[in-house]
Amino acid sequence: MLQVSAKRMASIVFNEQCKINVNDEKTAEFVRTTLANNDFMKNFESYLESMFAMGGLAIRPYYDDISKQIKLSWAQAPTIYPLQSNSNNISNFAIASKSRRTEGDKTAYYTLLEFHEWNEKEYVVTNELYRSEEINTVGVKVPLETLYANMADSATFYQQEFSRPQVVYLKPAGFNNKDITSPLGLGLGSNARSTLKQINDANDQFYWEIKMGQRRVAVSNSLTKTMPDPETGIATPFFDSDQNVFLKFTDNFGDGLGVQDLTTSIRADDYIKSINNLIKKYEMQTGFSAGTFSFSEAQGIKTATEIVSENSMTYQTRNSQTAQIERAIQELVISICELAKLNGIFNGFIPDIEDIAVDFDDGIFTDKSGLLTYWATRIAAGLGTKVQALMALDGLTEEEAKKLAEEINSEVITGTTSEPMDPLE
Repeated sequence: MLQVSAKRMASIVFNEQCKINVNDEKTAEFVRTTLANNDFMKNFESYLESMFAMGGLAIRPYYDDISKQIKLSWAQAPTIYPLQSNSNNISNFAIASKSRRTEGDKTAYYTLLEFHEWNEKEYVVTNELYRSEEINTVGVKVPLETLYANMADSATFYQQEFSRPQVVYLKPAGFNNKDITSPLGLGLGSNARSTLKQINDANDQFYWEIKMGQRRVAVSNSLTKTMPDPETGIATPFFDSDQNVFLKFTDNFGDGLGVQDLTTSIRADDYIKSINNLIKKYEMQTGFSAGTFSFSEAQGIKTATEIVSENSMTYQTRNSQTAQIERAIQELVISICELAKLNGIFNGFIPDIEDIAVDFDDGIFTDKSGLLTYWATRIAAGLGTKVQALMALDGLTEEEAKKLAEEINSEVITGTTSEPMDPLE
């Protein structure tokens, strides 16, 4: 159930139709190329599923000497250890990456620890490698060259090179009520574990009910055959379930045919209702609308437009999650550009947060025609501008929206003799 809900949330907050826009076109093209080289759109949705299930995700860009490109490394919640944090974010990380290698007749388990330490003057990355012959033990420290021939023990960068730590940490929206001092996040089901257990128990009981409800019959001796045991020689009676033609006889066993049905009825309706009620409770606890995972014939399955019109819980939860994800993508774009510039493969503009816009393609939830009508009415009433409308409709940054508004106005002016309009109106 947790996997289903995490996958569902990941699919509704992010998909391959998402667009990442940067004010500067040269920077935007470099970012798009880098993300495409890392298959970011597909991988990000998959890792978001892990983030929603376990409560956290870290993305670290690094420079690949072989391809001369920026690559992305992903770290899931169990491998992320905060070293220093405040109420807003985590500044220092330790990330554990595990691998294994066969050495002779043994399997060796290696753990690479990356320490990312950030202060006011410098950013230090330290690498340590540990080896163990037991899978759940870190083991003893060994030289990095054992696995990584070209990896340095440490690297120091200065504030003029990086404006922020290179590790981007993302967690689900919401407060960590399990540990109020922890900067880490909680998974979708962290506050619904008892409900998840009840759902699992009810499913197990339902399966047992089905198993116990399989057909059982009692037959008279006249319908059985005997088979001698090859070891003891004792004849054991058995009923041949494949036999479908019998010689009619009369006895006092039951209905005169010598077969009595002992099957008990399966309480399917009772169990389905109970499981659906538990699922509805889980939907409420995790921020999904009622009926997201269960189905009621009376209620039916809602369309995306109905979800929005009813101001559904799923839509509200999605908006909270996309705000967190947008910020993480903006930070990732900045880190990619700064790292690329440091390694000499990019010499363009380093954007700020406000220069980056993420369009999550709300088409699954919003009616584009209705949204267009809304903004047209608002502009006509003098309560909005074309720039605001373009930003809302197309997910553009303010600078991109201003440029597009100017192009639209210039076309209007070319085809009419009316007075020129203010491009920002």
